[in-house]
Amino acid sequence: MSFTSIPILDLALAKDPATKPQFLADLRHALIEVGFLYLKNVGISDEFFQEVIREGKAFFDIPQEEKLKIEMKNAPSFLGYSRLSAEVTAGAIDHREQIDLSTDHPLPGKDAPRYYNLLAPNQWPSEEILPNFRKVFSSYMKQMGEISIYFTSLIAEAIELPADAFLKYFDGGGKDQQHKLKIVKYPDVGTLGEGKGNQGVGPHKDSMLSSYLLQASHHKGLQVQNTKGEWIDCPPIDGTLVVAIGQGLEALTQGVCASTTHRVLSPPAGEGARFSIPFFQGVRGDTEFEDLEKVGVGQVPEHVKDQRRKVLEKNGGRLDDVEFTFRGGGVAKTLGEATLRNRVKSHPDVGEAWYPDILAEIREEQARAKLASEHAAQGTLAEEVVAAAASASKAVEAH
Repeated sequence: MSFTSIPILDLALAKDPATKPQFLADLRHALIEVGFLYLKNVGISDEFFQEVIREGKAFFDIPQEEKLKIEMKNAPSFLGYSRLSAEVTAGAIDHREQIDLSTDHPLPGKDAPRYYNLLAPNQWPSEEILPNFRKVFSSYMKQMGEISIYFTSLIAEAIELPADAFLKYFDGGGKDQQHKLKIVKYPDVGTLGEGKGNQGVGPHKDSMLSSYLLQASHHKGLQVQNTKGEWIDCPPIDGTLVVAIGQGLEALTQGVCASTTHRVLSPPAGEGARFSIPFFQGVRGDTEFEDLEKVGVGQVPEHVKDQRRKVLEKNGGRLDDVEFTFRGGGVAKTLGEATLRNRVKSHPDVGEAWYPDILAEIREEQARAKLASEHAAQGTLAEEVVAAAASASKAVEAH
């Protein structure tokens, strides 16, 4: 039976030796059967969560000219403000307005790889307008970074790997790792106007290891796809974060931890805007795909793999709107390169300003893939066109 709801786990139980074994068993179930979970009692006070939500919502009320002073296309880091409908997912426009932040890093040296541009200072809104914004979100990202590293160690234990199995993929054992965060506003479809559709974010899988969503308003909208291809609501629950498993974790665990497709629907007309604050656990950009595929974190025990195989067999396989694309090959050799290419693909305005060569390559690959699709529809697909389409997919979908 494919899942029809999202499990709720209590992180406090992991810190008590008496209850930790049951927590790990519940976590294994969530990882293998769902790939999504709610997490409560994470160690952040309800008061601070509410402060994060207040400051996040307040950002969208500042004057537009102040937002544009920190627009994403002003810098090569892909940090900063994005206007409504500026991002693309699954080939369609996402109807959302947002600001991207990360744990602060200094500007890279002139001889550093280009993907080091992603490691950079934030573009913060003016402290004269939002005096507490920087302090609140700097603290929140620091706390969430620590929680995410700890939770990843629990994931390792849940599938019978050493607790430190994933540490090698974090800069400084996690202490220097860059993590990212978005503050997102999804206007309701009445505000968007006719003909815009209701795609808040199109169907996708997260790219790296894990992400942690603070749902900052009462609206439904987040949906998760089960193995039968059905969309399951993941509504807000007070005091929880929604944890999503990324493609990197599925790859490293030999398919045991499920990276589950999800999407966001814009609120219906008249319901007002939906707000969310997702935190994305970072991974060391210098990590090479060859290491991920040939070295990794060691073999997950066979009896744990069997549990995942039985889930798929029981459900007759896995129906999925988004192909699993976390693999090597193509242009990107490191996670940093793959991430940079993916960001250019998602934000072509930043690509035009800072990475026109990468954007041109991506557009050429997309054109080849479109041609391949058209030939396939006509039943005249030649081998060389298939190869071109595969190359394009690997190059721009490696996240």
